[in-house]
Amino acid sequence: MKTGVIVILSAKADIEQEFLKIRSFGFDNCQLVSWDLSLRTDEMAEKIKTAMEKTGVSISAFWCGWRGPKIWDFYGGQETLGLVPVTWRYPRIEDLMTGADFAHKLDVENVVSHMGYLPENPYDPNYQPVIIALRTVAQHCLKNGQNLLMETGQETPVAMLRVIEDVGTGNLFVNLDPANLILYGKGNPVDALDVFGKYVRGVHAKDGLYPTNGRQLGEETALGDGKVNFPALVEGLHRVGYDGPLTIEREIEGDQQTADILKAKALLEECIAKL
Repeated sequence: MKTGVIVILSAKADIEQEFLKIRSFGFDNCQLVSWDLSLRTDEMAEKIKTAMEKTGVSISAFWCGWRGPKIWDFYGGQETLGLVPVTWRYPRIEDLMTGADFAHKLDVENVVSHMGYLPENPYDPNYQPVIIALRTVAQHCLKNGQNLLMETGQETPVAMLRVIEDVGTGNLFVNLDPANLILYGKGNPVDALDVFGKYVRGVHAKDGLYPTNGRQLGEETALGDGKVNFPALVEGLHRVGYDGPLTIEREIEGDQQTADILKAKALLEECIAKL
């Protein structure tokens, strides 16, 4: 295991400079995150590949956004996030497939996204349509030689495990965001490894606190200031055979974000050194 970091792909940012910045922090890998569908062009793919060659930064996964509204809470989120809302399901299937094709141009094997509040009840009338939608995207990724990773948070670990089993394509895996399991109040991330540990193919190193009301998510914190037990988590990941990057994510901006990322890097490297 080693540390990595999130890099945002945007129209206003020079990707080569973004890669040089994370190299100056001591990182040589990232998850590339993009919500701007207009950037999925051949020209942008070439710019990114050139930047990778010049800087030596590799991309462990492409985090694929989709069109339409997104509300990150317990009410609006049910109706707006991922492949679960019927209104947005088919356009987003297309968005995830075009995102996978863009990642394929970069030779990136793992495609990540939030899939929405996956139904906990397998008899929910929306459950099988969501399975079909996920299977459609996963099969498209399979043709590209790629994995499709569902980011944790909006469902319990058992519900995510059930979905992986029911989709059944063999290339559907987990991007474990331990903070999200806490922010959404869905589980303890260390214990979650007992449920889906063998399916973890990506990790966000992020921290946070449990919700304090029934409408809003818990609060994200700097790594080490929240409820995630990172020494136990890193040990658990090692136990289940995960050897990929721990990709640091801190969802603020400015100098404090940089300070928190560097703090997280040091803390995680201490955990890794003890394995």
